[in-house]
Amino acid sequence: MTVDLHNYVATVENFPEPGVDFRDLSPLMGDGVAYKQAVDEIADFAKDLAIDLIAGPESRGFIVGSPLAYALNVGFVPARKGGKLPREAVSASYTLEYGGENVLEIHKDAIKPGQRVLIVDDLLATGGTINATREIIEKLGGVVAGVAFIIELKALHGREKIMEAGDVPAMALMTY
Repeated sequence: MTVDLHNYVATVENFPEPGVDFRDLSPLMGDGVAYKQAVDEIADFAKDLAIDLIAGPESRGFIVGSPLAYALNVGFVPARKGGKLPREAVSASYTLEYGGENVLEIHKDAIKPGQRVLIVDDLLATGGTINATREIIEKLGGVVAGVAFIIELKALHGREKIMEAGDVPAMALMTY
């Protein structure tokens, strides 16, 4: 049974600030059929990319990336917020969508040179989080094989910003 994933996205007006329509994926993740379909559709996209690993930025990239890694029988690498990893890590900073900066880190030994990595997240907005994750992967010698999202906010031009760092296969299950 195929479902329309749009029916599982709640829109919260004026959150986190006036004028912003927040796309909440909690209803999608709370429905087994919709959640499985979303993961399966991204897995279908990933099958031809010959990936070795999935990388997901904290925290919702974990929610998408972990079941995807399981479905594809590959490892999962978390890109954690700064200061959360216990061992030596490589980091990159990025600008937050609503102002300020943040840092992501990946353990130095999590990605081996030449490994092909698919970056996944729940939502693509400005591309800052994904570009920081990509920067770390490439510092570690990994190859970004593609990027995938459940939702892409087209008006924020995140895909274009990601492609400025080099063209990679990209997909989003839904666009707003």
